[in-house]
Amino acid sequence: MPSSIRTLRLLAATASVLALGACATVGPNFKAPEAPQGPAGSSYAMAGDARATSVQLSPDARMAGPWWQAFGSPELDQAMRQALADSPTLAEARATLERVQAQARATRGAQFPQIDANAGAQRERINLAAFGFSGFPGGPTIPNPEINLFSIGGAVSYDLDLFGGQRRATERANAQVEDSAHQADAAYLTLTANVAQQAMHIASLRAQIASVKEIIADDQRVNEMIRNAQAAGGAAHSALSSGIAQLAEDQALLPPLERELDAARHQMALLVGKSPAEWTAPVFDLATLHIPGAVPVSLPSELVRRRPDILAAEADLHATTAAIGVAVAHQYPDIKLSAALTQEAVHPEQLVNSSAAAWNVLAGLTAPIFHGGTLKAERRAAEAEARASAARYRATVLRAFVQVSDALTNLSTDDRAIAALQQASDAAAAAANDAQNALRLGGGPMIDVVTAQRNLSRARRTLVEAEGRRMNDFVELYAATAADWRTAAAGAS
Repeated sequence: MPSSIRTLRLLAATASVLALGACATVGPNFKAPEAPQGPAGSSYAMAGDARATSVQLSPDARMAGPWWQAFGSPELDQAMRQALADSPTLAEARATLERVQAQARATRGAQFPQIDANAGAQRERINLAAFGFSGFPGGPTIPNPEINLFSIGGAVSYDLDLFGGQRRATERANAQVEDSAHQADAAYLTLTANVAQQAMHIASLRAQIASVKEIIADDQRVNEMIRNAQAAGGAAHSALSSGIAQLAEDQALLPPLERELDAARHQMALLVGKSPAEWTAPVFDLATLHIPGAVPVSLPSELVRRRPDILAAEADLHATTAAIGVAVAHQYPDIKLSAALTQEAVHPEQLVNSSAAAWNVLAGLTAPIFHGGTLKAERRAAEAEARASAARYRATVLRAFVQVSDALTNLSTDDRAIAALQQASDAAAAAANDAQNALRLGGGPMIDVVTAQRNLSRARRTLVEAEGRRMNDFVELYAATAADWRTAAAGAS
């Protein structure tokens, strides 16, 4: 028994030495794509694009803490942590990553010697006639004996991986793990962006509802003024009819906004992993949400090294490049070593005897000769998939740059639009106030009051919508530039 174990150890050591000598790895080596360089890689703007004054391009644009805290909303932070803790989307991403990691470990395990133990016990009847023994001539027939047979032993096998097929498979599996990890990061970033966007949408809708309610209250005050003027004989009945129509028109604006608000709150519950009956969305107030100051935005050359969907596309390109090596290795010979040691005896106590030992050593060579073009076709398919992956990577980078460019341009137009709308709202409020005072003093017609009130209503609604849109565009910018979410995610877990 000891000598047999030494034999197995010698065989395993021999296989390891041969493995060290088998260093050839066929197929292309992966090289990460180059990051944008020069003037074109230093900006996101197209010629003629408006510049957002609230954005600052920086080589290192990391914020301190999770990005949504820039809005200064405890309610948003509360909802975000709830989503990071309970979102089924993130649970799926984490489980997928664990599966891919386990598959990679299984693939790596194939590179090492495979050792198995075996044991058996059987009852066997020996057919002597099969060996030419049927008894002596003229004598009785020899009965077939029945015996017990016990065995215990082990086997070791090893693929020398002469041309690196297993190593390329491991490289591909590791790249797939990296791909899955970056996709999980992308899921985190997407979720936080969706929660923040939903919060901004809720805040904007609440502000619009508040604005419409103020408008309705103004309508009611105007109608009361008309009634007072009619009682004094200074206003026609048509004026009151016009005022009542305006009130009804403005009241009709509320139900659609309230319905949209309910749907937004329900959607927020879905994002945090709860049913609407289990969880109530916080009260997001547009007036209490802080507008971020100078937002740091990374340069394009840094974005491609930070944004998770770009990193996932790069890892996918790495995996498809390694798959070419796997396909190429299948076209070359392969050598596998194996050895087995078995102790066999008819009585269990005899298994430890050295005379019960049996062993074998095998070196097998497999070389492809003819497979009907399968191996060449698999190689061409792997090469084509690598080219497709490279195209997907480039498309992902371009899409990311366009998203950042859109967010920057939108913020620039938001700033100008809000400034103009604020002036329009102030002017409309002044005009409405002047018209009401003129009517009250008997120096102006009722139609001027109604017209001024309508202009003020439109200005207020438009201004609130623009402010909500600007908040949403800030969220888009943070998400597009892969702002940090990890601190909160670590705390939630």
